[in-house]
Amino acid sequence: MASPPILAITSGEPAGIGPELCAQLSRRDWLLRPVVLGDLELIRTRAAGAAVVRAYTPDVPAAAGVLDVLHMPLNVAARPGRLDPANAGYVLALLDRALHGCRSGEFGAIVTAPVHKGVINDAGVAFSGHTEYLAEHTGTPRVVMMLVGGGLRVALATTHLPLAAVPGAITRALLDETLRILHADLVGRFGLVAPRILVAGLNPHAGESGHMGREEIDVIAPVLERLRGEGMHLIGPLPADTLFVPHTLRQGDAVLAMYHDQGLPVLKHASFGGGVNVTLGLPIIRTSVDHGTALDLAGTGRADAGSLFAAVELATAMVRSRDAAR
Repeated sequence: MASPPILAITSGEPAGIGPELCAQLSRRDWLLRPVVLGDLELIRTRAAGAAVVRAYTPDVPAAAGVLDVLHMPLNVAARPGRLDPANAGYVLALLDRALHGCRSGEFGAIVTAPVHKGVINDAGVAFSGHTEYLAEHTGTPRVVMMLVGGGLRVALATTHLPLAAVPGAITRALLDETLRILHADLVGRFGLVAPRILVAGLNPHAGESGHMGREEIDVIAPVLERLRGEGMHLIGPLPADTLFVPHTLRQGDAVLAMYHDQGLPVLKHASFGGGVNVTLGLPIIRTSVDHGTALDLAGTGRADAGSLFAAVELATAMVRSRDAAR
């Protein structure tokens, strides 16, 4: 009988809270086996005796209360809260190894602890984030960012753009591709047979019949109409200020917001500390924590692993849904 898939957990920036969050995975039994990618002694030190940490050996079965670490050595010693560009290559090597394992079938999914974009760029490597890195290294032309938590699934048409650049970025082509990716992954990786997607408008009151902007009339509505003709269940464009009320949310399985701060404040209010970032459209499954490296908490033992636990649980559900559909 085949062994259950392994989840590759990249431990992220070694000066941040990622290593100690990963150490906390030993506190629970998981349906799929988590294997942490990182420096063995770093993880063991950050565990501070709260977990049994051992080197990962594929043919040795998982054990309750034991954390398996696929050892990848630091470039230089890491100190909590002290960023060092010399370890930027180490952080990226964790991602590369996880990707290799997913492609080879060794791993079923990747779960990522936080990285620090600034220190990687300080090392001379142009890096805008996990999402872009994974897209580039899998040859994926477009991906979609979705956060899950608090009973919500909120995907974004645009992500890290200045607000002034958002209207020009929202084109018919962008929305068409984004909705196709969102719909396909809700079916294939979330197990929803006929997902209902609530689509926000861009302008206040969804443009109020063109009096507050024409993007809804000229861009959003035509795309929705065309995709409805292909069988997608799309509701909108809806005013964002009333989209997130319980009555409306019950009519959908996911929300597509037009920009970052239109959708994510609501989700983070509903799920702070337990939200999960999911990258849709990749040939692999990837989930992540919804927070940063928290350098001020690193090494204190006060970091909350709730978001990492949620990311592992969601990755597990997505792997099982994907495999059941095969």
